Amino acid sequence: MVCQCSCKSGITDEQKKILAAMAGMETACGSKDIAAATGIDGKTVGTHLTTLKTKGYIGSPARCRYQITSDGKAAI
Repeated sequence: MVCQCSCKSGITDEQKKILAAMAGMETACGSKDIAAATGIDGKTVGTHLTTLKTKGYIGSPARCRYQITSDGKAAI
């Protein structure tokens, strides 16, 4: 998938920060958990989660719960 933004790796610094936080969590987490861990606004986290899920960097094993994938770990 080709990134539509000006970043070089296909994901933004905020998205990398979200992935890094998720990589440190043992279980699937909610957007509020991720927002608290990263200091990024909850609505912004939600937008990034949608993008990361579309790119295959995160999965959603349960409604409103997210988990990093092996592709997501490779991206950071």
